Order: sequence, then structure tokens, then C-alpha cells
Amino acid sequence: MKYAFILLLAAFTQNLLAQNADTAYAAEIARHRQEYKEHFLSETRSPLTESDTAFLDFYSPDIAWRIRAKFERTPDTQPFDMPAYSGRSARYQQYGILTFEKNGKKYSLRVYQNLRLMTSQKYFDYLFLPFKDLTNDDFTYGGGRYLDLKTGDINSDQTMVIDFNKCYNPWCAYSDGFNCPIPPSENHLDVAVEAGEQNFKGEKKH
Repeated sequence: MKYAFILLLAAFTQNLLAQNADTAYAAEIARHRQEYKEHFLSETRSPLTESDTAFLDFYSPDIAWRIRAKFERTPDTQPFDMPAYSGRSARYQQYGILTFEKNGKKYSLRVYQNLRLMTSQKYFDYLFLPFKDLTNDDFTYGGGRYLDLKTGDINSDQTMVIDFNKCYNPWCAYSDGFNCPIPPSENHLDVAVEAGEQNFKGEKKH
């Protein structure tokens, strides 16, 4: 009887800790999204006004989409032109490959460095992760979504956390006139990433 009580107490404690972790994580994502909205108001070229930010929409935070991936550096890749939906392009270089598992299936994503930003004191360590997935067009922007990472996010065990809850739309989702990179075909995921930003609920500007 005493042993059964100990097992029950342990299960209750574990469940309570999990609930607390989920609550803390939801608060973290809420802060992140508030900062994301405020960023539109501080950028001079922003496609959105304060009233427009009310039409930004997101999936509910889901810690299951915060995934630890294996990182592999790819230093010998050649620079290339990543085309944008505007018809223009920018020079990028693949920095590495992230591999992870979701629901028992393995996936991979490439992360890139913008060659122009590499010369900037502010963005020299910036990594760009554009991707498409099975939610595009229906629930999320058809042109794919982006994640921002840094070289400092790579852990000593050569892993990196991909938090899809923080993925966001390119500015082309809100207005014409922006050079939004097209996610390369190698970053098209055969899975519905039901996390992060959804379709803009406002009217797109032209």
C-alpha cells in the first residue's frame, strides 16, 4: 500500500512539473510574440501599422514543436543566388544542416548565411532558416515561413534547438514591394508544422 502511494505521488509530481513547464513556456512564447509585434512599429519600412498587428494570428504554443536537432557544419559549400518572390535575388551560402525526428520520421533543414550580412557587426552571426511545409496555402502563408538563428545557438554537443513556435511570415505576406527569399526545395518539409505564425487575417497591401 505504501509503495502504491509513493508511485501515485511521483506520478502527480511529474504531472505537476510538466504543467508548470508548459505554463512557463507559453509565457515565453507570449513575450516573444509581443516583441515581434512591437518590432513592426519600430521599423521605418514596416508593412504593418499598430492597428494591423491585431490581425496577426498564431498557433497556440506547443512545446512539442521545440525540437533539438543535430547540427552538421558544411564549410565547403559554394555561394549561390537565393531568388526572391519579387524576381530579385541575394547571395547566400549554406552554413550547415539540421536533422531531427518528428513522430518517428527523420527530417533535415539547411541553414544559410547572407553574404552581405556577414560583413555587418550586428548580423555577422545571423543564420537564416526558410522553410515550407504542408500547412502552406491553407493555414499558413503560401510562400513559406522563416526562422532566425545565430551561430552561438549551436551547442557544444553539436545540436541546435529549432523552435517552430517562433517561425514567422515574410513581409510579402502583408504587402507587395518586398524581396522575400523563396525557401529552397531542400527545405520543403513533408509534414504539417502546426506551430508559429498563421495566415495574416488582415487585407494584404498593394
